[in-house]
Amino acid sequence: MPADIAVCYADEAGQDDARSLALRLGLPLLDAYDLRDEQFLQLLICESGTRRLQQTGRKAPGPVLADFVSGAVAHRRKFGGGKGQMIAKAVGIKGAVRPKVADVTAGLGRDSFVLATLGCEVQMVERSPIIHALLESGLQQAQQDPEVADIATRMSLVNADSISWLTGLSADAERPQVIYVDPMFPHTDKSALVKKEMRVFRDVVGDDQDSAALLDAALQRAEYRVVVKRPRKAPAIAGQAPSYQLNGKSSRYDIYTLKSLT
Repeated sequence: MPADIAVCYADEAGQDDARSLALRLGLPLLDAYDLRDEQFLQLLICESGTRRLQQTGRKAPGPVLADFVSGAVAHRRKFGGGKGQMIAKAVGIKGAVRPKVADVTAGLGRDSFVLATLGCEVQMVERSPIIHALLESGLQQAQQDPEVADIATRMSLVNADSISWLTGLSADAERPQVIYVDPMFPHTDKSALVKKEMRVFRDVVGDDQDSAALLDAALQRAEYRVVVKRPRKAPAIAGQAPSYQLNGKSSRYDIYTLKSLT
């Protein structure tokens, strides 16, 4: 657990959540905070049933949170292209086929939500306890919102190391039909000024240095296919070559087929 993160609360409604979250995560609890104070690099702020991660400092970007109700996610749900989206084709959505998907690099859950919106049951696996706390809050809010509550019922969440979680799946009934992987791509100096969420992720989670091991574990456990999202010009993950690729303007999907998805 990073030592430069503290938990705090912005109102009385968030106080109990902050206290229990600080205890669960083993992080300091602040009864008062100032975003200009850089004693802690990040603050996990609880407020009226929500949680957000906020960098400190005078020039810090805005907060990061898992939001399945409003903003960009809501716009994509309404106008994102439905089954015509590249991610839908990548996981094998076609006709009446809606595979059960394990998103083993859940992040803020946006791709998981898109797949759940399209009718897939999605198991989100996130190894960072901090990011998991954000996902937990976002999922709870979605479950209480009448517009997306039915979508949220198709989403589940676990805080676990994905490689350990995958290798622990013993029974055939537990095997995901499709495993979705979107590893953090190591950045260069040229791309250091990425959007705020990626900056926060790199501070809290760091780069994924075990992508090859994760891909291997996914190939051992997926029933039908493994889908890996990559920057368009990035190399494939080391190891087995993908069966085929779907290319977009800025990203692509490497698809590893194991057997026909019907």
